[in-house]
Amino acid sequence: MREVRLLVANRGEIAVRIIRAAKELGFVTIQAHSRADADSLAVRLADEAVDIGPPQASKSYLKIEALLEAAKSTGATAVHPGYGFLAENADFADAVEAAGLAFIGPTGDAIRLMGDKVAARQAAAAAGVPTVPGSEGHVRTLHEARPVVARTGFPLMIKAAAGGGGRGIRIVRDEAEFERLLPQASAEAKAAFGDGGLYLEKVVERARHVEVQILGDGQHVVHLFERECSLQRRRQKVWEEAPSAGLSAAVRRKLCASAVALARAVNYRGAGTLEYLYDDQSHDFYFIEMNTRIQVEHPVT
Repeated sequence: MREVRLLVANRGEIAVRIIRAAKELGFVTIQAHSRADADSLAVRLADEAVDIGPPQASKSYLKIEALLEAAKSTGATAVHPGYGFLAENADFADAVEAAGLAFIGPTGDAIRLMGDKVAARQAAAAAGVPTVPGSEGHVRTLHEARPVVARTGFPLMIKAAAGGGGRGIRIVRDEAEFERLLPQASAEAKAAFGDGGLYLEKVVERARHVEVQILGDGQHVVHLFERECSLQRRRQKVWEEAPSAGLSAAVRRKLCASAVALARAVNYRGAGTLEYLYDDQSHDFYFIEMNTRIQVEHPVT
C-alpha cells in the first residue's frame, strides 16, 4: 500500500485537528507554514514541516503556487485545505488534482456549483429539495428583479450569489426600500466577492437556522444529523448545539434525508454542511446554501 503523505495547507486549531486525525490513520503529516508560524503547535505536532513564505496570508496560505511547490518538494501525496484560506477555492482543488495529488475535499466542479448560491438553489430544486420561494437565476438590476417581486411579494431578502459571512444581504419590506437597497447590495457584493450578482428570497418570518453535517465519497453520502444555529448576531452564528431541540423526529428524518439526496445528486466528496431555514409555524424547511468544506463548528456534531 502506498504511503500517504499529507500536506496540511492551513494553520491553527484546524491544522492541529487534521494532524491528530491523520496520525491515527497512520499518515505522514507535513505542516505547511508561513515564517510567522514556524514555532506553532501544528508545526511541532507534524512529522515534517515546510516553509511556504512570509507572514502575509496572501504570500503564503493563499498562494497556490507556493503550496503546490511545498507538496512537490516534500513528496506529499495528498493535501488537506482545512477551512478558510483556499478551502473553498475551486481552482486550488483543480490544481492539486492536476498535480497528481489527492485533494481532501470536494472536486472543483462541486465547489463551483454549490458555492454559487443561485446554482445551488437550482441543484436543490432538481434533487427535490425544497428552497425558499424567490428568484430562479441571478438578478443584477431592478428591472430583472421586478418579476420576482410581483410573484413573491414583500418582505424579501436580497442576497449575494457569491456571498458568505452575512455580507451583501438586505431585507426589504416595501417598494421604496427595494429600489434603494438592491443597488447597495449589488455594490457590496461586487466589492466583497468580485461578483455583483444577487438573488431574492421570500422572508421566512418565524425561521430557525438548522444545518446538516454530511460526508461523501463521490458516490455515497451519509449524514451526521443536524446542528441548531439560530442564535446569531449580525448574521454570524454565536451559539450552536446538537441536536436541534425544536425539530420533531419526523422533520429530522426528512431534513437529513434531503441533505443526503442533494449531496448525492452533485456527487459530493468530503465533509460538507447544508444549511436550512425551518419555519416554526408551518413546520416546513428550506435549503438555503452549502458550505463545501469542514466547518469551524464541526466539533458540535
